[in-house]
Amino acid sequence: MKNTRKKSEKKRPLWLLIAIIVAVLALIGVGIIGYSIWAEARDEKAAMEVADSFITALEEQDYTAMSQLISEESLTAIDYTKESMAERYETVYGGVGAAELNASDDITVTQDEGADHYDLSYTVNMETALGTLDEKKYETTLSKTDDGYKVDWNTHLIFPDMEPTDKVSLTTTVGERGDILDKNGSPLATEGTSWQAGMQPSALGEGDQRTTSLEKVAETYDVTVEELESLLEQGWVTPDSFVPFKGMPQDAELPQVTGVVYQEVTARTYPLNEAAAHLIGYVGEVSAEDIEKDPTLRTGDVIGKSGLEATYDERLRGQKGGRIEILTDDGELKMVLQETEVQNGEDITLTINAEIQQAAYDQLTDQSGSAVFMNPTDGSLLALVSTPSYDANLMSSGISSEQYQAYVDDPMSPFLARYAAGYAPGSTFKVVTAGIGLDAGTIIPEETQEISGLSWQKDESWGDYKVTRVKDVASVNLADAFAYSDNIYFARQALDMGRDTYEAGLKQYIFGEDLKLPIAMNPAQISNSGTLDSEGMLADTAFGQGELLLSPIQQAVTYTPFANNGKLVYPKLTADQETAEIKQPVTPESAAIVKEDLVQTVQKEYGSSHKLAVIDQKTAAKTGTAETRESETEGEDAETNGFLMAFDAENSSYLMVAMIEGESSGAVIDKMLPVLEKMEAYQ
Repeated sequence: MKNTRKKSEKKRPLWLLIAIIVAVLALIGVGIIGYSIWAEARDEKAAMEVADSFITALEEQDYTAMSQLISEESLTAIDYTKESMAERYETVYGGVGAAELNASDDITVTQDEGADHYDLSYTVNMETALGTLDEKKYETTLSKTDDGYKVDWNTHLIFPDMEPTDKVSLTTTVGERGDILDKNGSPLATEGTSWQAGMQPSALGEGDQRTTSLEKVAETYDVTVEELESLLEQGWVTPDSFVPFKGMPQDAELPQVTGVVYQEVTARTYPLNEAAAHLIGYVGEVSAEDIEKDPTLRTGDVIGKSGLEATYDERLRGQKGGRIEILTDDGELKMVLQETEVQNGEDITLTINAEIQQAAYDQLTDQSGSAVFMNPTDGSLLALVSTPSYDANLMSSGISSEQYQAYVDDPMSPFLARYAAGYAPGSTFKVVTAGIGLDAGTIIPEETQEISGLSWQKDESWGDYKVTRVKDVASVNLADAFAYSDNIYFARQALDMGRDTYEAGLKQYIFGEDLKLPIAMNPAQISNSGTLDSEGMLADTAFGQGELLLSPIQQAVTYTPFANNGKLVYPKLTADQETAEIKQPVTPESAAIVKEDLVQTVQKEYGSSHKLAVIDQKTAAKTGTAETRESETEGEDAETNGFLMAFDAENSSYLMVAMIEGESSGAVIDKMLPVLEKMEAYQ
C-alpha cells in the first residue's frame, strides 16, 4: 500500500495583499506623474524653440521662414496662405521702410493651468522711413499640431489692431537739403533749378507709332525702351500724366521729341562746379543697392553720392516728416502708427575760400595737377583743387551712360582727387631734411661743402648709383643749397647725420598717421618697408625721392612748422572740426633759419623760386621736380612731376603746395604766380 501525503496550502494574509496592491498602484501613480512632468517640460521646450525661431526670422525679415512656423488653421480662418502672409509682410514693411527689427529682449511663453496651448508675447522695435517707431507689443498663441507647435497668426502681428483687409499708408515730406558753404558763407552746394524730361503717354501715340516714339526717346536720352515701358506701367500713370525719366542741367539744350515735355524743378546745384567737384561731390537718386543698404530710403529719395555730399549726407539730408497710418478697406483713417515733423538739413560751413579755390582751378584747368592752400597757424584748408575735373551739375541732374563712360575712359583720370593722392615730393622735402640736421647739430648753416661736378657717389660700393644735381657749384652752404636746390648737399647731410638720427627726426612728423579728414587718403610713408634700409635710400629720401609718398595735403601739413615757429598744425575742413594736438618737430630756431633761407631762395637772382620775387608780400618758397621715370635713352629727359611750396613769410596767412604731373617746377611757378600775387586780396 502506497503512502501519500497531501501538501498543506498556506494562504497569504488579506492585509498583505492589500499592501501589495497599494504599493503597485503607488508606483504606477508616480510613473504617471513623472511622465506628465516630463511631457510638460518637453512641450514647453518645443514651444519655446518655435517662438525663438519665429522671432529670429522676424528680426531677419525672412518672411518665408516665418510662414513655415504658422498654423494652417489660423491662416485659413482669415483667408490667407503662407505665400500671401509673406507677401503681406513684404508689402507693408517694405512700404514703410521697416528695418533693424529687434524683438529678442522681451519674449514670454506661458501656459495657463489646463490650457492646451501656450501664450506668446513679445515687443518689437524698428526703424521706418520716418525714424524710430515707438515700441509695439504683440500677443498670440502657440497651438500644438501634428507637426509640433505652430504660431497662430493674424494681421495683428504685422501691426497691432490691423485687420486682414486694412491698408497701411505712408506719406512723407522731405525737408530742404542743407547747403555746403565756404568760410565766407558763399554756397558751394545749394538749391537751384534744373529741367526734368518726362513722357506724356497720350502724346506718344498708339501701336506702331508708340513703339517708334519710345525708340526715339530712348535713342535721344540714352535710356532703354524697357526702362521707359516700366515707368509707363506704374499704377498712377494716366494718359495725361507727366512721367519723369531724365534730369537735365539748367543750361542744357532741350531736344524736341514726340511725347516728351519738360518741367523746371528744384535741384542741387554747384556754383563752382568743376572747380570744387572732387571735394564737394554730388547727389543723385537712390539706387536699389542704396535702398538695400538703408531700407529707410525710398525710391525717388536723393542722397549724397560722392565727396562731402556723401560724407555729410545724414547731416545735410535732415529728417523726413510724415505719417504712417492704418486705413480701413474703404480708405477711412483707423489709427496713426507714427508721425514725425520734417526737419530741414543742416548747413555745413567749410574752411574753404571759394575765391582761392576758383582762382587756383582756373590756372590749372589744362593740366593734370593739384593745389592745396592752408592756413599754417590754425590748420584751416583754404583750397583743395584737382584737375582735370568733371561736371558735378551734370552728374547730379542726370548724366548719360556715354558721358559717364567718357570720363571713365579719359587717360587724364578726371575722377582722381590728386590733392589726396600719394607722390614723391621732390626737393620741397629738403626743408624737412634741413630741420632735422639743424636740430641734430650736423648741419651748420655757414659751413660749406666742396662739391665737384654734377654727380657724386660716396664710394665704389654704390656701384652705378650716383646722386645728381642741376648746377655745378664748387662750394655750397645751406642757404645756397636751397637756392640752387642742390641734391648732393642734402644727400651728404643725411649720410652724415646717419639713418637712426634721420629716421628719428622723420617720426616727429605725420608719417603713418590718419589726419582725420573726410577725404579718402592713404597715410604718408617714409618707404615701402617703413625704414631706410640702405645708404642709397637714405640719400634719395633726403632730397624727396626714394620711396617717399605724401599727398599734396600731407605735404602742406608737413611744411607748416617752417611757417609757424616750428609747430606742426593738423588740418581741418570745417570750422568746428577738432584736430590732434599741435606738434613741435622742429625747434623755433631751426625753423627760422629754414624760413629765411626760403625767403632768400625767392629774393636771390639765382634762386630756384626767384620768379616769385614780384609778389608784393614777403614770400618764402621751395621748388621741387620729382622724377617718376628715368630716361631710357641717352639725351632723353626723365618724366617728372613739378612741385612748388610757398608761404606768406610776413603774416603766415597761407601756405601752398601745388603740383603738375609731367612738368618741371618752373611750369608750376608760371601757373600759380597770378594766384599768389592776389593772396592778400583773397584774405
